[in-house]
Amino acid sequence: MSDTDLAELGQQLRVDSVRAAAAAGSGHPTSSMSAADLMAVLLARHLHYDFDRPDNPANDHLILSKGHASPLLYSAYKAVGAITDDELLTFRKLGSRMEGHPTPRLPWVDVATGSLGQGLPIGVGVALSGSRLDKLPYRTWVLCGDSEMAEGSVWEAFEHAGVEGLDNLTAIIDVNRLGQRGPTRHGWDLDAYARRIRAFGWHTVEIDGHDIAAIDEAMTSAARTRGAPTAIIARTRKGRGASEVEDKEGKHGKPLTDPDAAIGELGGRRDLRIEVRRPDEAEPAPRGGGDPHTSLPRYATGGSVATRTAFGETLAALGSLHDDIVVLDGEVGDSTKAQLFAADHGERYFECYIAEQQMIAAAVGMGVRGWTAFACTFAAFLTRAHDFLRMAAISRSSINVVGTHAGVAIGEDGPSQMALEDLAMMRAIHGTTVLYPCDPNQTVQLVTAMTGRPGISYLRATRGEGPVIYGPGDAFPVGGSKVLRSHPDDQVTLIGAGVTVHQALAAADQLVADGTRARVIDLYSVKPVDTQTLRTAAEDTGRFVIVEDHHPEGGLADAVMESFGNGHPAPRHTRLAVHTMPGSATPAQQLDAAGISAPAIAAAARKLAAS
Repeated sequence: MSDTDLAELGQQLRVDSVRAAAAAGSGHPTSSMSAADLMAVLLARHLHYDFDRPDNPANDHLILSKGHASPLLYSAYKAVGAITDDELLTFRKLGSRMEGHPTPRLPWVDVATGSLGQGLPIGVGVALSGSRLDKLPYRTWVLCGDSEMAEGSVWEAFEHAGVEGLDNLTAIIDVNRLGQRGPTRHGWDLDAYARRIRAFGWHTVEIDGHDIAAIDEAMTSAARTRGAPTAIIARTRKGRGASEVEDKEGKHGKPLTDPDAAIGELGGRRDLRIEVRRPDEAEPAPRGGGDPHTSLPRYATGGSVATRTAFGETLAALGSLHDDIVVLDGEVGDSTKAQLFAADHGERYFECYIAEQQMIAAAVGMGVRGWTAFACTFAAFLTRAHDFLRMAAISRSSINVVGTHAGVAIGEDGPSQMALEDLAMMRAIHGTTVLYPCDPNQTVQLVTAMTGRPGISYLRATRGEGPVIYGPGDAFPVGGSKVLRSHPDDQVTLIGAGVTVHQALAAADQLVADGTRARVIDLYSVKPVDTQTLRTAAEDTGRFVIVEDHHPEGGLADAVMESFGNGHPAPRHTRLAVHTMPGSATPAQQLDAAGISAPAIAAAARKLAAS
């Protein structure tokens, strides 16, 4: 395509963006119009992609980080013949694939975007896969908005990519000067962006984002640059080409009031079709197998092992059994024990440092390429990455997340290090699996189960050592539980998970000595929960004491009680949880102070059984 034809294609993308938003009565046409020339040149001259084979491993990856500009992306899909004009005009309508922000309902969309500041961090994960795992020549292109440059996660991504020298990654920044409510922090000061990005080791190019030749030259430069990623910083005008909205405040996120006039200004409708260059055939090295002679860890009953240790040892063994497993660490691998994986599989271990948002984003990006990712840090610090986990669910991502050092049981480090919200956070995310083992052999089984589950799986692991109560051959299906004490004369059921299972067992022994029988359930699968076992226990005993090393909101007790209703009456119950703000103390003192130790459980059970 000539430069003139590319300018026409840019105008077509603008017109179709205006039309799509007008048909919907909502949307972001002005944000789409500013980046139309950038998209036109990328599609026609630089992107290598087979739209008939979106799963082709040699395809480039295009991530629209400024996901609100979805009309531009959908207009591009029309231009390449992937969708029809009729489907384009279903934008934002019930049942349409043309959602307000793109999601992988469309086969050409790798990840959902729309929460700004996420596209580039995920792109780093995709690019890392290409350079260090797949070893394929595909490029990752990320179209960013200037407003999202205020997000800290973007700068985590710039640093990570710069340190890794990801010359297969190009960020295209659409600097259109205007955000949602007015001008952006740096306006059209391209050098303000370039100085900062260069400081992270990137190659930068500053251009007029409406100059076709300059865009082409910048993208060519990006492809030729070795040893560093490239940022193309493009000065554009929001609403380009339509006088009603061009470079005017107050027009963000609204369809044009007179779309026909704007379409006329832009030269009218066009129906240009372009052939995106298909990539050269390439196949990644086979993966998914491993050494079938590797054994998973086995722990003898009667000993004492921390579940975090069992996690690390299991992960290292699984890395030998499955060569598609990758591990990402938040610079605490010595504590989470994820570092045990690095000793045997260093080429598949990625240090993300203290950048939890980037760690989760990179895991999502590696999942795009089919790798089985484990992202590991202290459970408390995952709260910083909650939005990335939320968006990962919208992206239909399958990643595994492990949080260690949970609850008051960590002891002296104090409340800043104690995850007391993580179960609630992870349970609330759509489609998650939430697991909380109390025993190392149980941990082995649950970590192994995570590797094959769709969606986001979360495992909560404990810092301190605990007794080994299960044998290596015991089974722990996801969605199950273990009844550890049971008698026909049970008067109350004690329910725990993780550290509180051991406290519940000790409480049950105390109660037996008093003549009170208590059933004990290890509810290791917090989501999905073992509804049938809970309902049976409710019918048999009528009373529950639910004990958790977590705040009372949204954790184990809520998971238990959600099993009732719809004809299944809830039992009388007492919830024991961490209601106060902990300080520093030993683990045993912490459990006592929180009221979740064995004596507190026994006292609550006696009171409930007597009433």
